[in-house]
Amino acid sequence: MTEIAAVAAELADAARAVILPHFRSATLAAENKQDGGFDPVTEADRAAERAMRDILATRRPQDGILGEEYGASTGSSGLTWVLDPIDGTRAFICGTPTWGVLIALSDAGGVRFGMIDQPFTGERFSGGTGGATWIGREGETRTLATSGIKALSDARLMTTFPEVGTLAEGRAFAKVASQAKLTRYGMDCYAYALLAAGHVDLVIEAGLNPYDIQGPIGVIEAAGGVVTDWNGGAAHHGGRAIAAATPELHAEALALLRDVA
Repeated sequence: MTEIAAVAAELADAARAVILPHFRSATLAAENKQDGGFDPVTEADRAAERAMRDILATRRPQDGILGEEYGASTGSSGLTWVLDPIDGTRAFICGTPTWGVLIALSDAGGVRFGMIDQPFTGERFSGGTGGATWIGREGETRTLATSGIKALSDARLMTTFPEVGTLAEGRAFAKVASQAKLTRYGMDCYAYALLAAGHVDLVIEAGLNPYDIQGPIGVIEAAGGVVTDWNGGAAHHGGRAIAAATPELHAEALALLRDVA
């Protein structure tokens, strides 16, 4: 895992270098990828993924890659790097620092390593078999651990979009939110990082792609948390996800989300 963590750090460093000159730039432009809606992409997204792919072509040519901007390429190792160069592009173009670079290494069974990197704040959250670690702007480090909160009534809940997903998904989320201690919105991948660090207890989202959730899964599980879909199954394929600080909190919230149409 030491080599994997080193490669992931190299990827994140390369992404930082090309993304930061664009952030809060007066000349930043965004294109819309979605008909009938707004799903922005910027040159920073594309340049960051290209930079990471170039490194993998040299360092790990045997591995596959799944990236948001340039799709999937197969490998021979059974391992796949899952890349979201900027998770939270809407936040990025608005100048809010809740976006991040998501990196994961997965196999057929799920996530083996995950990283959430926030270039602007200089924070890096990573997790694998050796545990989870936070590295700050000055290189300071500490071990990540989830909060230990067990009751929904004590939980701090976060999600990105107030509507969460479909109307049915939104209603299910509202049932959880009505019993939580507090609910906050608009945090993108940074909410998952805060959960791993013990500042947030529950994150619930829907409509995810694999590259939206695999990096967070690696970090949160290594920090002691639980991540599944809304029926308690694996979440690494995307769709609906619930991340919780403890199994007890996860079970209580999951009971309110199960079997949504």
